[in-house]
Amino acid sequence: MFENLSERLERSFKILKGQGKITEINVAETLKDVRKALLEADVNYKVAKTFTDTVKQKALGQNVLTAVSPGQMLVKIVHDELSELMGGKAKELNLEGRPAIILMAGLNGAGKTTMSGKLALMLKTRMKRKPLLAACDTFRPAAMEQLRVLAEQIDVPIYMELDAKDPVAVAKNAIAEAKAKGYDTVIVDTAGRQSIDEELMIQIKDIKDAVEPGETLLVVDAMTGQDAVNTAKTFNERLEIDGVILTKLDGDTRGGAALSIRTVVDKPIKFIGTGEKMEALDLFHPERMADRILGMGDVVSLVERAQQQYDEKEAKRLEAKIKKNKFDWNDFQGQINQIKKMGNVKDLIGMIPGMGKAMKGIDFDDNAFKAVEAMISSMTPYEREHPECINYSRKNRIAKGSGNSIDEVNRIMKQFDQMRKMMKMMTGSKAGKLMMRMPK
Repeated sequence: MFENLSERLERSFKILKGQGKITEINVAETLKDVRKALLEADVNYKVAKTFTDTVKQKALGQNVLTAVSPGQMLVKIVHDELSELMGGKAKELNLEGRPAIILMAGLNGAGKTTMSGKLALMLKTRMKRKPLLAACDTFRPAAMEQLRVLAEQIDVPIYMELDAKDPVAVAKNAIAEAKAKGYDTVIVDTAGRQSIDEELMIQIKDIKDAVEPGETLLVVDAMTGQDAVNTAKTFNERLEIDGVILTKLDGDTRGGAALSIRTVVDKPIKFIGTGEKMEALDLFHPERMADRILGMGDVVSLVERAQQQYDEKEAKRLEAKIKKNKFDWNDFQGQINQIKKMGNVKDLIGMIPGMGKAMKGIDFDDNAFKAVEAMISSMTPYEREHPECINYSRKNRIAKGSGNSIDEVNRIMKQFDQMRKMMKMMTGSKAGKLMMRMPK
C-alpha cells in the first residue's frame, strides 16, 4: 500500500538534507519532486498542484527551530497537509433511525456485495448492533446468492425475494422485516453494472427516495485510480452520496484514489478494504494513513486489530498454561488463527514504525503458516497436547504426513521449544506480566 509513493517522497525530502534553512529555491526543488511523486501515484493533477502550492506557502512562512532540520519541518507540513487532503479526521457512520438504513452503491467488480457483508460483520462484532442484510440486486440473481452465502458465513440474517423484479419493493419489505423482528440496522445491497448507465442511476435513486437512508455509501476499487474518482464524482452528482468505501487498498495500488477523492468529490472516505477476509474492513483514519505514507507506521491501527481478536478469558487460560510450561500445539494453532484474522503479514509489518523501509524488497508469503499448520494437522490429538512426547519416529510420520522434510520439522519444533521457554520466563518477570496485560 503506497509503497512507491512512500519511496518517492523519501527521496524528495533528501534534497533538503544538510540544508541550513528553508529557502524558496530548495523548497521549490523539493516540491517539484513531490508533485512528480503524487502524479506517478495517479493523484489528480489539480489536486497535486494545489497540494504542493499549499505546502510551499506554509513552508516559506515557517521559522525553523534550531532543534529541527528543514527536512523534518517539511515532512511535518507534508504530513499535516496529506491528512487534511484525505479528510482530516475519521468520519463515523450515521446510525440514527429505527432501523438505521445504509444504502450500498457501486459498479460490478468493485466489491459492493462483499463490502455489504463485511460492514454487517463490523456492525455486529465491533459495534454490537443487530444488522439485517437486504438483497436488492434483482438484476443479477447470482448477487443474491453471493450475499446469502456471506450472510451465512458471518451469521447475520438476510432478507431476500428470489423471484422479485422490483428492488424498491424488496427494500421496503426488508425494512418492515427489520422493524418487526427488532433489527436495528438494514444494509441495502443494490444492483451494479459494468459501467455507469441511466437505468442503474434511476433504479438506485428510486430505492434511495423510497427508503431514505441515513448513509449512502459508494464502493469503489482503489486499483482503478482516477477512474474510481470519476465514478465517485458521477454517483455523487446523481445520488448525493455520504461517503466512500475504498476496496483493494491492500493490493498493488498507487493510492491516487485515496488522495484525490476527498478533494474532487468533497465526500469522505469512511472505510477501506484491507484484505480478502471478512474481518478486513477498517474505519479510514486520514492522519494514520498520512503516517504510513511517510513511513511512520501505524501502531494505533495495529493495536486495534489485535484488540479485535483479543479474548480475555482465553488470554487468562493461556497465561496459566504458559506458567506451567503447558503451552501446546493446539494453543499455537489458535495464536496463528488470530494473527491471520488481523490481516496479511506484510500489511501488519508495515504498521510498525520503520519496518516498512527495513523490510523493503522482502516478499512476505501469506501462506507462510501453511507448513506449521500442515504439521499440526498431521499430529495425533495426544501429540498436540503433549509436545514433549514427539520422538524421532513420530517426527518422521509427521514429516511424511505434512509434506515437510524431517529437517524442516526439526527446525520448527526447535523454535517451538525455544518459544515455550521464553514465554515461561516472561510470565515470571514484571516486564512479562506487564506485556501480558497490555492488550487489555
